[in-house]
Amino acid sequence: MIKVLLVDDQPLIRSGFRALLDAEDDIEVVAEAGDGREALDRIRELRPDIALVDIQMPVLDGVETTRRIAADPDLAGTHVVIITNYGLEEYVFDALRAGAAGFLVKDVEPEDFLHAVRVAARGDALLAPSITRKLIDRYVTQPPHLTTGAVLDQLTNREREAVVLVARGLSNDEIADHMVITPLTAKTHVNRAMTKLHARDRAQLVVLAYESGLVTPGNQ
Repeated sequence: MIKVLLVDDQPLIRSGFRALLDAEDDIEVVAEAGDGREALDRIRELRPDIALVDIQMPVLDGVETTRRIAADPDLAGTHVVIITNYGLEEYVFDALRAGAAGFLVKDVEPEDFLHAVRVAARGDALLAPSITRKLIDRYVTQPPHLTTGAVLDQLTNREREAVVLVARGLSNDEIADHMVITPLTAKTHVNRAMTKLHARDRAQLVVLAYESGLVTPGNQ
């Protein structure tokens, strides 16, 4: 059972998401919160698998809420998915930097919304390739961070290759096909890279890949 916390300052939005999620046999909405501070209290109490967090809220916004969740080792089991009305705005990338596992626009189709919740819960490919490309092309155009590039020296050649493929939006199965290895080996390469780079999840691995210059906009 996937446990979900809904975080949005609009009760009507929360009730719509709850109705959709509660209709699924494998998903349970364990609580709701109207702002980031209340969300942190609920997460510490209930340890949900997924926190669906609105980007703009009173008291504590979605980016700062995400940052505090990601910074707390006790909350490592909770993946944050940002919910926004506004599409690819700069604060969405800020949320990914802060530790969000991905993001959804509120007008997403119901089946895509449910799929995203399940994908985020298992920690697999959290950003669709089209979303990754648009996001990176728009916002990751600054020079590589030298310190991040140095950290990449810890990776083996196969791990670096796997990180590049993650940054292109590939799933573990697709990475396995590309590298001609088993899905389990692909997952192992990705997980080891995440551990070495201290990436909370695949979304942060994407950010690190572009910030370091390992992948650049236009060559993904």
